[in-house]
Amino acid sequence: MKYRELLIPYNPWWDSPEKAFQLLPDFHRPIFSNIIKGLKETPQIISITGPRRVGKSTLIKQIVQRLISEDVQPEHIFYYSMDDPALLRSEVDHDNFFDSMMDAARKKAGNGLIYLFLDEIQRFDRWELFLKKYYDLHYRVRFIISGSASSPIFKKSRESLLGRIKDFHILPFSFREFLLYNKREDAAMTESINRIFETGQAVMGMFTKHPEYADLPRVTVPDMPPDIRPDISGFLDRFLIEGGFPEVWTLPDWTTKQSYLFDNQVEKVISEDLVLAIELRKPEILKRFYISLLESPGREISFNKLSRNLGINRATIEKYFPLLEMTDLIRHADRFTKNPLKVRRGNIKCYLVDLALRNAILRIQESLLRDPQMLGLYAENLVFNALKKWEGTLNISYFREKQNEIDFIVHVGAGNYLAVEVKYKENVDESELRTIKKFCDKNNSTGIVITKDWNDFGARGRLFYMPLPHFLLLFD
Repeated sequence: MKYRELLIPYNPWWDSPEKAFQLLPDFHRPIFSNIIKGLKETPQIISITGPRRVGKSTLIKQIVQRLISEDVQPEHIFYYSMDDPALLRSEVDHDNFFDSMMDAARKKAGNGLIYLFLDEIQRFDRWELFLKKYYDLHYRVRFIISGSASSPIFKKSRESLLGRIKDFHILPFSFREFLLYNKREDAAMTESINRIFETGQAVMGMFTKHPEYADLPRVTVPDMPPDIRPDISGFLDRFLIEGGFPEVWTLPDWTTKQSYLFDNQVEKVISEDLVLAIELRKPEILKRFYISLLESPGREISFNKLSRNLGINRATIEKYFPLLEMTDLIRHADRFTKNPLKVRRGNIKCYLVDLALRNAILRIQESLLRDPQMLGLYAENLVFNALKKWEGTLNISYFREKQNEIDFIVHVGAGNYLAVEVKYKENVDESELRTIKKFCDKNNSTGIVITKDWNDFGARGRLFYMPLPHFLLLFD
């Protein structure tokens, strides 16, 4: 079989680089520059992982476009998707396919450096062995691979390439990215957003003792300019409903959007990816378990209570829970302990990687914005997702003693904590903050209180107050 025939439809830049990228979005996610830097500065295999339909393939095409714009010859760049139905043809020799594709690439590129982009790589059996072979032989090729984070097989295969692979994990758009995308034509707004985020990086670095910021005695966090607040608030309302999957934004109505999310992020992940990867015999049980977690994001749950309510034994719940986390559908926080290596499994809090999934499954639309209690839980979820991106933290947990609770305790070093409390409402009574104040005093810690009031901004004792949009633009 002529393997070049398989490659031609996937590589339009060989014939016409000008036309190949006409439909490609011009907006680059912030992680784009990090991947380009990794590709140029490290010899490792570049791995791009993330949930379904989060934009991995688009990102790969943008990297191809950038390479060509920097004078890499188009015929030195090869892209192929391993979910191509052509691989099912009888004449395809799977044992020799990878080597044959490499031979075809070498014949076209000559002796130059080859860039080989392999999308949905987890679809190809024993792919890691072929990459390891060419990497260890110092073959003149840079591998850039992508795969679904929902595949346990993919995770295990990447682990076998330890030291040879550099992973870039892509999640749905954050609120900051959502705003940057929607205001990409507004240079002044884009500049303001980027400047706020740079301040947030310095704050994070100061807390986590990052070498670049560790010596800073303090960081000044400026207030949000009043003239851009209404615009930002409007986009936050949209984000709470539509979420961060970019393809959803262009769909014509809520019914279509929600059906799309349910089909791609729940049905296919559970009924296809997990069934294929671990031979899951009863996917409906896992689906029922997942939907039960969606009902109360951010509320403390007990595995024992879940077991009784769902009629699923606890051993099954403990088996399925890590699978849901592996798929990037949910995350969790354990109860606080001063020993970050000691985990109290039993009672946990669960959060969604993207809140639009809850909206899709439970068929929630604009009515969400009129539900103060649920908005508070959504705000807490967004804060948790932002905190999970802090580099250098040991753990994120929640504090509960009797009826006293703090939403998040960020472990930033030995005996060093940042307490975070989300009070997403206009007026916060000081009595509601007794627990976080007591914790900060006892542990000589700083606390952040996140509210809904744009004017609720600044330091008061050990606590720093700020509105939710400001926090997300600083840290998400």
